[in-house]
Amino acid sequence: MASKRQQRKRRRRVDGGAAPRPSEPASPPSPTSTDDAQRSQTRRGRGAKAPPQAPWGSFPLTELVVLLALVMLVLGFVVAPPRGAILLGTGLALGSLAGLELAIREHFAGYKSHTLLLGGAVGIPVVAAVYFLGPESLPVWVSLLAGVLAFGAAAWLAASTFRRRSGGELFKFRA
Repeated sequence: MASKRQQRKRRRRVDGGAAPRPSEPASPPSPTSTDDAQRSQTRRGRGAKAPPQAPWGSFPLTELVVLLALVMLVLGFVVAPPRGAILLGTGLALGSLAGLELAIREHFAGYKSHTLLLGGAVGIPVVAAVYFLGPESLPVWVSLLAGVLAFGAAAWLAASTFRRRSGGELFKFRA
């Protein structure tokens, strides 16, 4: 059985010398060293990188749209029914579009996989379009089948695109 001293983690050596004493603070690694950068990346996870930047730069457009959607949702519950329903629908649509924009940006940058969300974003409008724009005699299961096929095709395309952009991974978990 190992002693307590042997169970303790070894301290990292500074500049290839001896391990620092407990009373001495360890100096931070130099930012120019590629070895230290590689070690820090492997500690964070394989292929760790920053989230993708928005095309409009540092302007918080997505966050402002989410804030506007939340305000509209709250007002939709407070305002009388004709206008309240419109505010609720608009708030839900804006919030969904803001979330979809972020999912598209992260997915196609290879940062996080949003395959099922993107497949659903294609499948649900297909179901609605076939149901509402198709002939009246068309059974409901036909529109559902069209939506499932569109969902499957979009999810397959999104997964293959993510695999190419992420370096071969099918999905990534971030803490």
